[in-house]
Amino acid sequence: MQRFHFNISPIAAGLVLTLGSANALATDGYFSTGYSVKSQGVGGASIAYPQDGLAAASNPAGTAWVDDQIEAGITLFTPNRNTEITGSPVPGANGSYDGNATKNFLIPEFGYAQKISNTTSVGVAVFGNGGMDTDYSNSPFAAYGGQGSAGVNLEQLFIEPSVAFKVDQNNTLGVGVNFAYQQFSAKGLQGFSQASADAANLTNRGTDTSTGWGLHLGWLVHLTHDLTVGATWSSKINTGKFSDYSGLFADGGSFDIPESYGIGLAFKATPTWTLVADIEKIKYSQIVSVANPLANLFAGNPLGSANGPGFGWQDVTAIKLGASYDVQPSVTVRAGYNHSGQPIPADQTFFNILAPGVVQDHLSFGASWKTSSSGELSLFYAHAFKKQVNGSSSIPSSFGGGEANINLTENSFGLAYIWKL
Repeated sequence: MQRFHFNISPIAAGLVLTLGSANALATDGYFSTGYSVKSQGVGGASIAYPQDGLAAASNPAGTAWVDDQIEAGITLFTPNRNTEITGSPVPGANGSYDGNATKNFLIPEFGYAQKISNTTSVGVAVFGNGGMDTDYSNSPFAAYGGQGSAGVNLEQLFIEPSVAFKVDQNNTLGVGVNFAYQQFSAKGLQGFSQASADAANLTNRGTDTSTGWGLHLGWLVHLTHDLTVGATWSSKINTGKFSDYSGLFADGGSFDIPESYGIGLAFKATPTWTLVADIEKIKYSQIVSVANPLANLFAGNPLGSANGPGFGWQDVTAIKLGASYDVQPSVTVRAGYNHSGQPIPADQTFFNILAPGVVQDHLSFGASWKTSSSGELSLFYAHAFKKQVNGSSSIPSSFGGGEANINLTENSFGLAYIWKL
């Protein structure tokens, strides 16, 4: 049996670093495409391809197949979000609006993995699962009664301790417990006051927080020496309500985190080439404050009520493809592609001026360099291609009619370092 060395100092430092992070609009809807610098390099495909101490974020069974290590990284995330309102008879409404008053976001990550016996490994993954941010200095809602700048900021931090068990030489099961911490703020939405069940808690209430717990299960099997298959499931997380925004989100400020699940495979085509693929389903339709359409407002359900309107998002399926090539024993290069379904229907773009998570196609590149026998430096770059959703009957007649067209582009660059234990 291996001796269990639990080095608390770098773990605590990593937790403190990540707890101080700000997370912004992600890419598969508002979920991240991947949860580490290495996984981002292959388009996020990591259910059957554990590479680092953050393996449990994708599949808790993967912790058993990585070296004992501590991993810390940071990503610079730069989204470009814009809105155009056309065909509105409301004075001052038509025009183009830039939602980028806040432009750059730093997103830290932290991972720890260690074997405690020949069959059991433990880990801790700390990561941003998703979020959204818009900041319009020139508010697209000013013509409708909004005051000052407008936008929202949602941050979601996950801390996932996990354990992985090798059932036999080829099969591993993993269990993780997800602790979710959320922060939310909104501003400039005074024009929706008459449509709210609690106008005093609709907008400009500062930052509110909520927490919740969920379960994450995973399985990984080596079918052959060259072919690995994995599966993972994360439960819906019922979080506390954003009481300071009980007049905005349905059911008195509810904003739970949806269930997700997926399968993946990794194929070692040659001694130096590995090909990977994942399919992931994200169940946005489970969350009333995300999925309820704006039409609920006109069926007698004001903002913040039990069946109040939300953003009208629908479930998405993300397909992730990647390749890894060992140039030499100390250098690896990666490339990946990620395509997700469109969560925002064309008739829901008006409210999604606040959350234009419309990008669908992402291309990424990455590399790693083993700097010593116990250290490795990794980096990635990812680009989410510009996507625009043009509104169709998107602005209700009670707000004057017309269309809201929303678009988004994203760039990310990340660095991480691994210390072998």
